[in-house]
Amino acid sequence: MKATITLICLLIAGAGSFAEEDPFAAIEIKSTKVSAQIHMLEGQGGNIGLFIGEDGTFLIDDQFAPLTDKILTAIKAVGGDTPEFLINTHYHFDHTGGNERLGEAGTLIFSHHNVRERLITGTLIAPFDKQQEPTADAGLPVVTFSENVHFHLNGDTVEVIHIPRAHTDGDCIIVFKTANVIHAGDVLFNEMYPFIDTDQGGSLKGVIQGVDRILALSDDDTKIIAGHGPLATKVDLIAYREMLQTTFERLNQLISEGKTAAEAVAEKPLEDLESEWGGGLFTGDRWIEVIYSGVN
Repeated sequence: MKATITLICLLIAGAGSFAEEDPFAAIEIKSTKVSAQIHMLEGQGGNIGLFIGEDGTFLIDDQFAPLTDKILTAIKAVGGDTPEFLINTHYHFDHTGGNERLGEAGTLIFSHHNVRERLITGTLIAPFDKQQEPTADAGLPVVTFSENVHFHLNGDTVEVIHIPRAHTDGDCIIVFKTANVIHAGDVLFNEMYPFIDTDQGGSLKGVIQGVDRILALSDDDTKIIAGHGPLATKVDLIAYREMLQTTFERLNQLISEGKTAAEAVAEKPLEDLESEWGGGLFTGDRWIEVIYSGVN
């Protein structure tokens, strides 16, 4: 919960400048070994995927800019180096903040087309009243894709799959076929209600469809790196999907009755889910306010 509160403060304050003390100074990067060549790095912001081997270092997301040196130190501590390749799972600054430093160091950055466009223009993330400023040229994806792209390196086939209209309209998941590991990006907020950026093409229905795609690619041994929250299994993903589906059905009913977001909140449709799912970024009431315009 402490980490969640800190993340909320960072989202509100932004990642660029701080009037007083540096909120990143005390952040440590924790590395969890997921497979022989894959690690999950946790610090502040979205969980990072790290894939190392003879062909080079492959990174998934890069958190906030002030953490880049710490992230590089953590990468080198487990046998990696400055990444040759970086995938942005979507455009939010807690997943792309390190792009500029890494791009300047020679990392080749990949993303969906929509991610690059949002990084170029900058975007208001309204639920947090946070203006994400345009990214400098060095931090922009050099290679973009519309659907899927494959990497063949470090003895594995890595498939990057676009998930339409989910957390945003530029999400992707990353599937390591030999290792049986999936990085779900922010399609999965494990053990909490997810942020859905409805202003930028996200939808609750799309998140459910994205989860279904991950489930179809998973078995009982698959390890799933969530965008936020602890390392997950297929069992965790099934529970998450059940919560999403329940929410979808209940909110759709209120929408069909002509209820406004405020009226929907007053109905307390997620009260029975709150103890299990309401301890992250949002309470159920606040989550309804954020996603109500983008249920479908």
